Amino acid sequence: KNISIFMKYKMYRSLIKRVLDISISIIILTCLWPILLFVYLILRMKIGSPVMLWQERAGFMGKTFTIHKFRTMTDERDSEGKLLPDEQRITKIGGLLRSLSMDELPEIINVLMGEMSLIGPRPLHVRYLERYTREQARRHEVMPGITGWVQINGRNNLSWEEKFALDVWYVDHQSFMLDIRILFKTVWIVLRREGISQEGFVAAEEFMGSVKKNSK
Repeated sequence: KNISIFMKYKMYRSLIKRVLDISISIIILTCLWPILLFVYLILRMKIGSPVMLWQERAGFMGKTFTIHKFRTMTDERDSEGKLLPDEQRITKIGGLLRSLSMDELPEIINVLMGEMSLIGPRPLHVRYLERYTREQARRHEVMPGITGWVQINGRNNLSWEEKFALDVWYVDHQSFMLDIRILFKTVWIVLRREGISQEGFVAAEEFMGSVKKNSK
């Protein structure tokens, strides 16, 4: 029985989930391309070029890839040439896109390229790799996602330790029904604009490493 469950899990993770990712992504792009084009044109007028933001993120097994997002901030700098704080650079249209999570939609390109899944732990900055505990690093045992277990359980209202614990829980319990649950609940949470940012930050404070790890 345990072998049968393991095989079903392995088949879903390695094959079925990928087929679903491609199919649903194509449907999303087909339905939303007019909105994506409209957002692109508005950002081009309000923020200027480039409209897209490309960042290096850590993906499956910690492998680096380039994530695609809509740019929501300007590149304004102080007299010393340093970027101004995020809260001073984010634009009105950028804030609106973030509140609706629409800045994340171009990540569908990453899904189609096989670098991300629709559901999984969020891909974080590469510089965080050396800051994880061994347990926290297990979040990279599955493909990163546009949304995930963290996003429907508090998002940026959670501490980093709470987020990583939920990520690891997802790694151990990934299934078709769980992914469907996450997908549908994400839509509800986006419409309610819950957990968009941590208090005092545009999104969340930087992860500097867990207390337990730093105390060793």
